[in-house]
Amino acid sequence: MQPLLPDKHQLVELANTRMPFGRYEGRLLVELPEPYLVWYSQRGFPPGKIGVQLQLMYEIKVNGLEKLIWPLVK
Repeated sequence: MQPLLPDKHQLVELANTRMPFGRYEGRLLVELPEPYLVWYSQRGFPPGKIGVQLQLMYEIKVNGLEKLIWPLVK
């Protein structure tokens, strides 16, 4: 698996993306609880852009880096 290397625009978009479905529909991805993202990491992220964004948010959260995302929220 290749490492995810987001650019500035992807991080700003990630910070402002809302969960489009499920239990946490409408919440910002940065607001998702870490156990929810861990669940996805164990069972597989959904296909497409949202899957990539959830995987990136998982990596951010498990490494304690969400404080870098909050200033990007509009």
